[in-house]
Amino acid sequence: MAGHDKTLQALFEKPTRSDIAWREIEALFRHLKAVVTQGKGSRVRVALNGVRAVFHRPHPRKEASKGCVESVRTFLENAGVEPDV
Repeated sequence: MAGHDKTLQALFEKPTRSDIAWREIEALFRHLKAVVTQGKGSRVRVALNGVRAVFHRPHPRKEASKGCVESVRTFLENAGVEPDV
């Protein structure tokens, strides 16, 4: 569980980080029991606690961009997920 906690903490850090691997974000979604499905191309659909979002899997880089991290943060907040302080 510690790895997921670290990822969640990293997603909420300010200033926004750009070194979080997308696979870690996807693993966090699955850990939170989100429904993760493949969309067209690099799109990934995620549904959690009644909130839905579509993200683009980064390429060629493995890390999510700052904009993507901010979108994931907003999605998690809307789904009622925040790191323990």
